[in-house]
Amino acid sequence: MSIAVVGVNHRTAPLEVRERFAHAPREVPAALERVLSAGAGGGVLLSTCNRTEFYLAEPGDATPATVWAILTERLGEGRSASEYGYLVRDRDAVRHLYRVSAGLDSMILGESQIQGQVREAWETSRSLAGPVLHRLFQSALLVGARVRSETALAAGAASAPSAAVALAGKIFGRLAGRVALVLGAGDMAELAASCLVSEGVRVTLVANRTYERAQAVAEELGARALTEGVRVTLVANRTYERAQAVAEELGARALTLDEAWEHFASADIVLTSTAAPHAVVTWERVAPAIARRGGRPLCILDLAVPRDVEPAVGQLENVFLYDIDDLQAVAAHATADRHHEVPAAERIVSDEVDRFWAWYAGLAAVPVLKEFRERLDDLRAAELERALKRLAHLSPEDRAQRRHACR
Repeated sequence: MSIAVVGVNHRTAPLEVRERFAHAPREVPAALERVLSAGAGGGVLLSTCNRTEFYLAEPGDATPATVWAILTERLGEGRSASEYGYLVRDRDAVRHLYRVSAGLDSMILGESQIQGQVREAWETSRSLAGPVLHRLFQSALLVGARVRSETALAAGAASAPSAAVALAGKIFGRLAGRVALVLGAGDMAELAASCLVSEGVRVTLVANRTYERAQAVAEELGARALTEGVRVTLVANRTYERAQAVAEELGARALTLDEAWEHFASADIVLTSTAAPHAVVTWERVAPAIARRGGRPLCILDLAVPRDVEPAVGQLENVFLYDIDDLQAVAAHATADRHHEVPAAERIVSDEVDRFWAWYAGLAAVPVLKEFRERLDDLRAAELERALKRLAHLSPEDRAQRRHACR
């Protein structure tokens, strides 16, 4: 029996490599099926902007090589994914996941989003995880909750979205009255949009895929915007009629995604966090609009992995482009005061590793105990029959009663 982690993270691979390894939720089952066919007894795939990790139960000898093959196929260019990765086994693998869930292994110490990402990975992989990894991920979520409730590791934890707002503030000074264009409607985009709205920024929300999610975010921001005097516009590239109806309720106007590129001429801040597998903000789409800015600065904050913005866009005049690594490096500076909470968090991790490993080691003893019990039952039955042969005068009813009493 064994547990293993095979993968890469922000310490071992740069962003341009990590973004190639990123798996969308729909890609997870096929990747795990390949891993299980290579001999693993169960698998969970955790893929975030900072890491792509395969958690494996009872991996076969060929399983790690299969993981590296899956990732290498995405890397190309004659390189091997194993050059950027690591293989961690058994107790160290358990400890690794617990530290990830607790925010101890994040680029931003104590970062809070990772616990939700661990939960989503487990739920996405649930049908292929197997009982051991089910127990492991359940306990990892408990560890993350304990660390956040029993220590101050996550107190005031900085995040990439909050760092994005801080960077924009350094470029423009006071943000109130500025105009922001937000592409995406996921958790990261929602958090970033919320941060911008709280600073008095007029936010335009763009959803390039799921309108329903954009609608929910826009409605939440719209309610907040009414109290703060900030206008919110909803932009969607599908179901335009519905977007228009919701926008009218918010006192705004609806736009299609194609119209969003024109906003690069007027927006002060562009923040992107879509789930697109390739860059959506390209030089060809936005260069004409940016050329009409007259040299006014444009801050583009790319929170997506894979990146939403082509690097060439950052070469345009007075465009300040920051990617997720830039933003998280800025946020990391804000976490220095929380380092004194690390020992307490590590103690919680160690305690829970011992607890899990005691349970896991007990699984190995189950077959031995079962066999031992079966042998004792066989011995008991043999001795009972031998004793009953010496009691031939007993009636069948008495024999049956004695057999029942000895069970």
